[in-house]
Amino acid sequence: LKAGAARDHILGVAAVSGRGEAFKSGGRVVKNVTGYDLSKLMANSWGTLAVLTDVTFKVLPAAETEVTLAIRGLLDEAAVTAMALALGSSAEVSSAAHLPERIAARVAGGKHGSDAATLLRVEGFGPSVVYRIEALRKLLAKAGPLEEIAGEASKTIWRDIRDCRPFADSGTRPVWRVSMAPSEAHHMVMALRMQAAVDAFYDWQGGLVWLSMREDDPEADLLRGLIRKHGGGHATLVRASAPHRAALPVFEPPPPHLAALSARLKAEFDPKNILNPGRMAPGAGSATLVQSTEGAAS
Repeated sequence: LKAGAARDHILGVAAVSGRGEAFKSGGRVVKNVTGYDLSKLMANSWGTLAVLTDVTFKVLPAAETEVTLAIRGLLDEAAVTAMALALGSSAEVSSAAHLPERIAARVAGGKHGSDAATLLRVEGFGPSVVYRIEALRKLLAKAGPLEEIAGEASKTIWRDIRDCRPFADSGTRPVWRVSMAPSEAHHMVMALRMQAAVDAFYDWQGGLVWLSMREDDPEADLLRGLIRKHGGGHATLVRASAPHRAALPVFEPPPPHLAALSARLKAEFDPKNILNPGRMAPGAGSATLVQSTEGAAS
């Protein structure tokens, strides 16, 4: 299991540790507060602590209606401002993303053009969605040209954003998943573009940045240094060549005290290091088990 949205919707798990011991955590109902919250730990561990045999999820009903309001032609900084304004309103925007120029053409098969698109998703019952979209139109009337995208077309856009479709067909170019403060992310990307060839798009109001490097070098030190300079965050190397993945910390290197605590957890659950060895750190598999991860997915 990956961290993120799943972590917040897991009610309970049954698993087998690297010691061969079966254990359970949580339960089958929402109100369950007994014992250690091992369910969330398992969701963060990328299979390095135990083999899950049973998982209970909290599920939510699908929205009756979905409409995406697109603002066209904004630069990154203006897009972040517009997304913050929309999410701070009473329109109950459920998702906000920004696709810069040309990146927009790589979503939904290019059906919506290549101009930059700042996307705001509104979901719920039909009359409520109509009212909230109209409220957003009034709020963002001066932001730029507005376009409504409804139904299956809207779902396709957000599915492609979730799956990082714009960078899925770029061969072996390194791809990074960066989580940091939305107000700082576009500044970090601009600084990165001054020193490396990179494509980028933004989800989570700009708090999640997907980066595609145009060369084989993932530029790990440069990227992580700029993230620290702009307020801190997490950078995960999602794709790179095998030599780079073997040589670089794929996950954000944790502070020494968290690394030590993670190593102790790994030793307790999997003392012989037989579960996914090397998955979270070269030769170890225990890098960031207790470090806070990037948050909920869109």
